[in-house]
Amino acid sequence: MSTSDPKGYSASNIQVLEGLEAVRKRPAMYIGDVGMRGLHHLVYEVVDNSIDEALAGYCSEIEVWINEDNSITVRDNGRGIPVDFHEKEQKSALEVVMTVLHAGGKFDKDTYKVSGGLHGVGVSCVNALSEMCKVNVYRDGKIYSQTYHIGIPEEPVKEIGVTDRRGTETIFLPDKSIFTESIYKFDILASRLRELAFLNKGIKITLTDRREVIQVQEETGEKDFLTKVFYSEGGLVEFVKYLDSARVPMFDPPIYISGADENGETPVELAILYNDSYVENIHSYVNNINTYEGGTHISGFKKALTRSLKAYADKSGLLNKLKIEITGDDFREGITCVISVKVAEPQFEGQTKTKLGNSDVAGIVEGIVNKYLTYYLEENPVIAKKIVQKVILAAEARTAARKAREMVQRKNVMVSGGLPGKLADCSDKDPANCEIYLVEGDSAGGSAKQGRNRSFQAILPLRGKILNVEKAHPARIYDNEEIKNMIIAMGIQGIGTEELSLEKLRYHKIIIMTDADVDGSHIRTLILTFFYRYLRLLVEAGHVYIALPPLYLVKKGKEEVYCWNEEERKMAVESIAGGDESKVNIQRYKGLGEMNPEQLWSTTMDPEKRTLQKVTIEDTIQADLLFSMLMGDEVPPRREFIEQNARYARIDA
Repeated sequence: MSTSDPKGYSASNIQVLEGLEAVRKRPAMYIGDVGMRGLHHLVYEVVDNSIDEALAGYCSEIEVWINEDNSITVRDNGRGIPVDFHEKEQKSALEVVMTVLHAGGKFDKDTYKVSGGLHGVGVSCVNALSEMCKVNVYRDGKIYSQTYHIGIPEEPVKEIGVTDRRGTETIFLPDKSIFTESIYKFDILASRLRELAFLNKGIKITLTDRREVIQVQEETGEKDFLTKVFYSEGGLVEFVKYLDSARVPMFDPPIYISGADENGETPVELAILYNDSYVENIHSYVNNINTYEGGTHISGFKKALTRSLKAYADKSGLLNKLKIEITGDDFREGITCVISVKVAEPQFEGQTKTKLGNSDVAGIVEGIVNKYLTYYLEENPVIAKKIVQKVILAAEARTAARKAREMVQRKNVMVSGGLPGKLADCSDKDPANCEIYLVEGDSAGGSAKQGRNRSFQAILPLRGKILNVEKAHPARIYDNEEIKNMIIAMGIQGIGTEELSLEKLRYHKIIIMTDADVDGSHIRTLILTFFYRYLRLLVEAGHVYIALPPLYLVKKGKEEVYCWNEEERKMAVESIAGGDESKVNIQRYKGLGEMNPEQLWSTTMDPEKRTLQKVTIEDTIQADLLFSMLMGDEVPPRREFIEQNARYARIDA
């Protein structure tokens, strides 16, 4: 083998990225991605600085504006970023904070005991990834300002006026050459800011959308913009009640626990509420960061919950007649809990900060929860008995569900090599190449079977609406024929247990294909509810998609145009007939069954032409709220949701 280097690899090939160049070169390393999530993450980074000021006791109000040009303004009433001269960097401290990575007060324990943005790259990253960024500092009775272009200062920090207020105001416009998305979503920002208000009680956070005018004042001509104010006196207690707003609580108020370690350096706060559902719903935070993968604080909580409830149940004799063993899962069925921990030097697993690794935190949380929960149960015997009775029912349901699952597994072996008879399988056996369509109705299923590519596309027709798992006893899930067929066809192992595995998943694309009408939407929601509650791992692994069949076919002679929405229909009529609908034939597809196999293939199943929507979970709290509200028993929250979102509804003629 030759050791020569024909391409001349030498020192000249080694790039040294100065200042913020590294952020612009590899933005996803710092903010996750350059799509919708990364775009909104910029706002969170700036807001986190204001929250850190609040945690230090210097800030009580944070205001966020989405401006007309999709720039963002964040303003707080904290101390204001220091502007005095930084000896080491030989420039203003403000410029250091805005232009130097790993610079900030968060590394100084006397300045911030705890903070969310621990890497010190937050606001400088925002600056680097913005085509324009301007910071105004209100401090010591004066206003200081500096403007930047892609992270580079346009001039030194200068004093521009006097003021009687204090704080920091940051205005930035994300760089369109970096981000694939440039339009901010009000609801996405509102969800995170609401979360922060619950986690930091007593802080007022206001979000205003200057792109959406609600009304204009007749006398002054002033515009009132879409605005939401987030403020919580009750903190986590109000948070769990908000999360359970679409469920029936077992008691009120929620259980509230707070404490700290011996040195008072690791504050632990949590609120617990049980409801009549079968879902475990635990949300955890470290320094306001959502640790959705859990970690040591969750391990400590689960041990303490099981230990204290088991001890109370044994002592009270409530388990004497129970003939089955109770597990940790049984103690958490129907629980909604928010746990928030403040850690001075957290160790997160991975760059995404989603799993806490500090081993000592587990013991701190376990000790605090065990102590206070034991006391609570003793002082509230009526509520304690309700919880234990719920645990007993959960254990009985789990046993019944296990027997039902075993029946499904036995049936797998007996029927057609373990696969459902209705399944039209594909010939390729490599899951990475294969996809399965879950199709509404036998008619559409027949067309899909004829139109598909048999080598890699499998078809499973679903008859009618599957069981609503949000309201159903867990054991009933495995008695539902359509759910059983889906589980068996996909090759899912260990459903309903902690051993849930995708190791034998038979298809890496699970595609839900339903009619584009109300019934089709309902069936799609039922399937997604089942996936979210029992197969979330499938969604998180990126295997679930939604097929988008066309709504219209516009024809004139031999010319045909398929349209997926009303706007496309109008454009097609304009293109084919100059906008004259009398000269074209417009067919509106009310169901998949109205398409012949060739049409279904060319519009909805051909990988070269089709449009698929990938199902992702961007916000676990909002996802949980949405499914419990849409599919649960409580009518008022569902009515309120429909009323609030009616303006987004579209009626297709």
